Amino acid sequence: MTAAENVCYTLINVPMDSEPPSEISLKNDLGNDCDVLAFLISFPPPLEKGDVKLKTEALKKVIIMILNGEKLPGLLMTIIRFVLPLQDHTIKKLLLVFWEIVPKTTPDGRLLQEMILVCDAYRKDLQHPNEFIRGSTLRFLCKLKEAELLEPLMPAIRACLEHRHSYVRRNAVLAIYTIYRNFEHLIPDAPELIHDFLVNEKDASCKRNAFMMLIHADQDRALDYLSTCIDQVQTFGDILQLVIVELIYKVCHANPSERARFIRCIYNLLQSSSPAVKYEAAGTLVTLSSAPTAIKAAAQCYIDLIIKESDNNVKLIVLDRLIELKEHPSHERVLQDLVMDILRVLSTPDLEVRKKTLQLALDLVSSRNVEELVIVLKKEVIKTNNVTEHEDTDKYRQLLVRTLHSCSVRFPDMAANVIPVLMEFLSDNNEAAAADVLEFVREAIQRFDNLRPLIVEKMLEVFHAIKSVKIYRGALWILGEYCSTKEDIQSVMTEVRRSLGEIPIVESEIKKEAGELKPEEEVSVGPAQKLVTEMGTYATQSALSSSRPAKKEEDRPPLRGFLLDGDFFVAASLATTLTKIALRYVSLVQEKKKQNSFIAEAMLLMATILHLGKSSLPKKPITDDDVDRISLCLKVLSECSPLMNDIFNKECRQSLSHMLSAKLEEEKLSQKKESEKRNVMVQPDDPISFMQLTAKNEMSSKEDQFQLSLLAAMGNTQRKEAADPLASKLNKVTQLTGFSDPVYAEAYVHVNQYDIVLDVLVVNQTSDTLQNCTLELATLGDLKLVEKPSPLTLAPHDFANIKANVKVASTENGIIFGNVVYDVSGAASDRNCVVLSDIHIDIMDYIQPASCTDAEFRQMWAEFEWENKVTVNTNIIDLNEYLQHILKSTNMKCLTPEKALSGYCGFMAANLYARSIFGEDALANVSIEKPIHLGPEAPVTGHIRIRAKSQGMALSLGDKINLSQKKTSL
Repeated sequence: MTAAENVCYTLINVPMDSEPPSEISLKNDLGNDCDVLAFLISFPPPLEKGDVKLKTEALKKVIIMILNGEKLPGLLMTIIRFVLPLQDHTIKKLLLVFWEIVPKTTPDGRLLQEMILVCDAYRKDLQHPNEFIRGSTLRFLCKLKEAELLEPLMPAIRACLEHRHSYVRRNAVLAIYTIYRNFEHLIPDAPELIHDFLVNEKDASCKRNAFMMLIHADQDRALDYLSTCIDQVQTFGDILQLVIVELIYKVCHANPSERARFIRCIYNLLQSSSPAVKYEAAGTLVTLSSAPTAIKAAAQCYIDLIIKESDNNVKLIVLDRLIELKEHPSHERVLQDLVMDILRVLSTPDLEVRKKTLQLALDLVSSRNVEELVIVLKKEVIKTNNVTEHEDTDKYRQLLVRTLHSCSVRFPDMAANVIPVLMEFLSDNNEAAAADVLEFVREAIQRFDNLRPLIVEKMLEVFHAIKSVKIYRGALWILGEYCSTKEDIQSVMTEVRRSLGEIPIVESEIKKEAGELKPEEEVSVGPAQKLVTEMGTYATQSALSSSRPAKKEEDRPPLRGFLLDGDFFVAASLATTLTKIALRYVSLVQEKKKQNSFIAEAMLLMATILHLGKSSLPKKPITDDDVDRISLCLKVLSECSPLMNDIFNKECRQSLSHMLSAKLEEEKLSQKKESEKRNVMVQPDDPISFMQLTAKNEMSSKEDQFQLSLLAAMGNTQRKEAADPLASKLNKVTQLTGFSDPVYAEAYVHVNQYDIVLDVLVVNQTSDTLQNCTLELATLGDLKLVEKPSPLTLAPHDFANIKANVKVASTENGIIFGNVVYDVSGAASDRNCVVLSDIHIDIMDYIQPASCTDAEFRQMWAEFEWENKVTVNTNIIDLNEYLQHILKSTNMKCLTPEKALSGYCGFMAANLYARSIFGEDALANVSIEKPIHLGPEAPVTGHIRIRAKSQGMALSLGDKINLSQKKTSL
């Protein structure tokens, strides 16, 4: 039986605030302390003479007792006599549950005589005028497994197919289907009966149930019906259309020759008004046909769904299907023609959807569509300018910049169109977006010689508007490195002087503080007054007033502001830039006077910055490193040696070139690995599989997409077990009690994505009956018990399985602990208790390797406040081996390139990154060395620093590293 055919279960809620019902408590409820059976006969209890409310409560307690394993045979006849005839709807619902769970046979397997009376009562309910009672009775019959009970009811069930109400008719179809599947001899003509019913039925839900039955019971009849109405499929309700899609999928996979017959129907269902039908039809179409037209139609359907659906989860699911389509080499070219349609998804405000969309578009970009893609992305970038209504706008701008960066690197012709737009964002308030633009500009100016004049020109235009000191430093470096003409060098010097303000800085600042220098004073002319002089002539008098703005309102030039704030690292960068352009100016201009003038101006700027750093004006004094750097630049300019000229003007650029080349090689290598994964390797001697010659049993072994999607929705996705037998299910079994304890317990820990299912086996090792045996659990850490397990009764040497669900809220080590409590039947002592061993939940079940850029890693490293420093204590003697061991133990990914880790120098530093399924980031920096002075067999030493946003994540990861540092010898 497939997952789709499983019968639904009824959940019964037991009040947690009351004791679990027992036979004694039921006796008290009934009002007598004598034996239940004697009580029922001798004195009219609630079940006999009580009102409906009292009978309802008593019946509920009886149901709970039976579920707990109690045997109450004496109550059966009483319920038949005094409760079964009642017409109250609540009582009737409870009776359906009671008859489902109560034992209906004698120990030798024969049907109890009393059940004949029950059968007669339900025959009357099947003819009841109330449609709810008829329908619920039909649903109850689906759960019966006794053919003797069902046989007398068959005429009444058949009659329900003609009832006026659709609720009765659709449940009658389900009842007939279940009976036909379990006891075919009771209704051998069921497929023919349901086919005739389907032809004449008008209600969508009834037709859906009938069609579903024909699919599983008689597929040929289902196909005959579909053939008669295949042109009207579009007019059917969505629930029936979904079943039709499932039938076509199964038929075409079992019999490929039928594809041509039904593929047009699937095409028509792509135009359905129901999003669910469109989604399933598109998925089925892709599995049935690889033709470009089919793939294009399915992809277009997916894109329409993403745009029209408001739920972001639906958008992400459908985007994943598009990404799966792209993975197929023959489908990729078809999707490339739809890139512009895919970009319409960017209108969604959700950042995750936009991120996936941009990545998909970038994977599909080609020389045919790159120009249109760049135009759309440029418009999107411009839209984000000065827009702050959404918190993710800055991050979205970053994504757009990176996508344009990747496009320009892969298609250099596009760089000239992209650069002018992006350069405007260097002055953006969002430093991260500006840093991405700067990185792109640096790579473009190095790779594309023809664009250098344009980039330098745009850089000089926006230079004065840059607000971030980090971006300012990068812009200074680019201008110093790539300004190659005399005019550009002069422009850079002008911009630097403009950004630095009046020099010497110290003197001008002191004068400004003293009030002697008032460059910011505003002079205003007062209203003119006419006066009469002594000679009787008229004269005009006007008053000049000057107002000096408050200190906070003064607009300092940007570079001057950075220096007065104590950020002298930018001064070191400025000194290097001035040295480079001065040395280049000397080589370009032959006139000695101009050379000396330019060098003197550069040295003056450096000297005034040094003077400022040593004074008390800045908020923080200049560091020794920055002093050394500026002093070195002064010395280089004073000597102007050819060696220094080569180092400053050639070696720096070569270093950048090497770095970009290494980065490009790494990207190509990763792309090559991805393409190798996607390409299916076929060996020359592999057998060829012909679909037409495939046996039916082999066809059925293929994966059923509907079954897989249903299992995924239920959270039951099957993980592929490792080939290693140690990784089997037995490895996840935890022993909770000892073998000598009266109750033995062990648990299988099944970790799903957001919850943990504990399947606990409880064995009664005594010769006594254990009543109210309850598994009591509690948790430590960010775990939460969803519901308490229900109590049960264990016969002597009996066993039972108890399931408990634990919700996981975040990534940290958790502990589940508790005990088993029970009463011994007939004993007068208090409740017995067996304490369970602790169950430790491993953090590694929730951590997955992830990747991020160096800039993102540094930013997170600075932001995260929790750090855990772990000292290396291992028996591994090789640095690389230790790093691989840590990566395997912690599920983290090494961000440091392999080239940087290659070679041997006795020291290694690497950055690691992982992300939990809850979106929590974990960073680690491994700094290890090989102590050579202790000999070649000395183990690795060093430290691992872990940083995370939450304390639990940092501590848990540190504990995991401590536990798994040493390599165990097998």
